[in-house]
Amino acid sequence: MNVSDSQRLASELERMGHHAALHPDEADIFVVNTCVVRQSAEDKAYGRLLELQALKQQQPDKVIGVMGCLVGVRDPLALRQRLPYVDVFMPPSEPTPMVDFLLDRSAEADARQREAVTRKQRDLIQDGTLILPEQELGTLITAHVPVVYGCSHACSFCIIPFRRGIERSRSVGEIVTHVRSLALQGVKEITLLGQIVDRYGKDIPDGPDLADLLRTIHDIAEENDLERIRFLTSHPNWMTDKLLDTVAELPRVMPHIEVPVQAGDDEVLRRMKRGYTTDDYRRLIENIRNRISDVAIHTDIIVGFPGETDAQFQGTYDLLAELKLDKAHLARYSPRPNTLSDRTMPDDVPDEEKKRRHQALEDLQAEVVAGINQRFLGQTVSVLVEDFHKGKWRGRTPQNKLVFFQSPGDWQGKIVDVEITWTGPWSMQGRMAVKQTAYNPLIVLNG
Repeated sequence: MNVSDSQRLASELERMGHHAALHPDEADIFVVNTCVVRQSAEDKAYGRLLELQALKQQQPDKVIGVMGCLVGVRDPLALRQRLPYVDVFMPPSEPTPMVDFLLDRSAEADARQREAVTRKQRDLIQDGTLILPEQELGTLITAHVPVVYGCSHACSFCIIPFRRGIERSRSVGEIVTHVRSLALQGVKEITLLGQIVDRYGKDIPDGPDLADLLRTIHDIAEENDLERIRFLTSHPNWMTDKLLDTVAELPRVMPHIEVPVQAGDDEVLRRMKRGYTTDDYRRLIENIRNRISDVAIHTDIIVGFPGETDAQFQGTYDLLAELKLDKAHLARYSPRPNTLSDRTMPDDVPDEEKKRRHQALEDLQAEVVAGINQRFLGQTVSVLVEDFHKGKWRGRTPQNKLVFFQSPGDWQGKIVDVEITWTGPWSMQGRMAVKQTAYNPLIVLNG
């Protein structure tokens, strides 16, 4: 979500005549886009802002902005007092404060010109049009498209509802405009984003759901050479048969599902306020696999949640060993202010024990995924090539598995058939299956 927000802000700044600096020392405008899901991310943001404070003291004309979850959706009065040298505070997914600030300080435009530009700028922001930043134009193959902001399902450990606010679904028209504008600029794959993406449209009376949106986006994809569509992140409580059948039916929607379990013990899940049991999750995984052929399933796990015993952690370990999922995003619990777990549950699992549990799951998952990927050895897979990396082309399969191969020519943005010759837990390598033609498509931009 933050990558998408930064991209949109960069786009709006370039529309105003600004350009990306090749090096931070050359910049006139600095924006720190922040995440506070974990304490380490928040500490990193404050560390960077402390560095910029010294710069601001030496060069007062530099513009400093803070964006994202550190600001949140509420008036950042306390943050303004802590960071008095910051010029602009931008809530998540909201670039207009920076646009307004830069227009107001411009000495070249009179009041009426500034008002007209501001109005035009806001219209462009709100209708969904996105002109890619110059450094990404023609090279960006995959992009993110937020479809629902905020979250109304408050897990006890999560700060997102407090920082990003309640759910707010974007209109279908705005999303379509966003997707089409990306496709016209050469993007070949988009990922629809939401904190709980399955809840898209729940806040709109008689509105479309995610399955309906996928069908609309699929039509746009067919019309505009957009090859692949993904979505994340799902929630076990909101993944419907209608959604799964839609994924199975639409060829450009990839067989790749991200549905976090967070823990493999019912009591821990209850304290997390997740709203399901481990058996519910087992049945969901079975249902996904029954309805979508060749599906890859990813999950999230938190280790060391308050009160998690050795036996409860073992339940998580055993669940992962049993289900054999394609990827597990692992995190050690860290308390976040203004969450239920921070207010009511002591952080009583020692850090060393959290690290041990984290490592145990990493080792298990490496073994599981190595076994899954080995099944691809000798097979030919379809790879969307994203870039050239360390002497090899790099891309992903429909199941989002990373593949490297060597071949002359320019394959960026192309879908190629690759015969897998080596597999590991985190990536695979191969060779071009048959002679294929590389070409560079012409990108046409209007406006």
